[in-house]
Amino acid sequence: MEGDSVTLHTDVKTDQQAKIRWYYYDTRIAQISGDLSKTCTDVQCNEGTERFRERLKLDHQTGSLTITNTREVDSGVYRLRIISSDTITEKVFIVAVYDVPAAEQDKMKRKSVKKGESVTLDPGEVKNLNDSMTWYFNDTLIAEITGDPNKTCSDGQCEDPDGRFRDRLHLDHQTGSLTITNTSTTDSGEYKLQMNRSRISIIRSFSVIVTDSRVSSAAKGGVFAVIVFVVVLLFTAAAVAAGIYYRHRKSTQGLNGMFRLHSNNEGNGALHSEWGLTDDC
Repeated sequence: MEGDSVTLHTDVKTDQQAKIRWYYYDTRIAQISGDLSKTCTDVQCNEGTERFRERLKLDHQTGSLTITNTREVDSGVYRLRIISSDTITEKVFIVAVYDVPAAEQDKMKRKSVKKGESVTLDPGEVKNLNDSMTWYFNDTLIAEITGDPNKTCSDGQCEDPDGRFRDRLHLDHQTGSLTITNTSTTDSGEYKLQMNRSRISIIRSFSVIVTDSRVSSAAKGGVFAVIVFVVVLLFTAAAVAAGIYYRHRKSTQGLNGMFRLHSNNEGNGALHSEWGLTDDC
């Protein structure tokens, strides 16, 4: 599936003399030597070859090649050539990356549930009998299925030091899907599934968010209370402003009635007040 990481395993360990070369069809895309003096990937190996654009990683211990954030155009034939002092070994890998609509990927890889509900993470792959599937939570091994039923584990049987899930994990041995029951907010985080099939490993990431409905309700109540308080505050401020304006207007009208002056056209032009006072005073 697009977006996954795919690792092609050499099943060997490098030595000082061996050279490991990776080809995509006939184009060299990666190389490593035992002394690490001639290591390259993608455009470093061939100028103008930018198909993978820094998405290739080499394991310096084994020479295994990992392609991150895979795309449909990465599908095809990959060839491995191991050159030692006296032998040349070649292996062929067929990689098929299929495109999945973004909405479907989001539905599959991103899960959001309420506290106490169950959530199932589905690999979306048909599991073969000898496939091994390993589940990680924030890089901690929490569940594993191998071809040997005696080597299947979950939660405390694996490497879960704090017993976070406490018997709340259920593995489907037919599909490899992982179900978390009675979820808690502490179950939120990144889950990774590593699927090992023959000499190819696939890593798929899942995001889980667990929300507490009680916290959400309390938060909503708090927001509502704040809104009510603000509305009351605005009404109070408006009422106070209206009262001040009314008193100011009334006072102004009274003063205008007491002190408004006008000219007397009948006399010598002296000003008289509304009180009827004359210059005889």
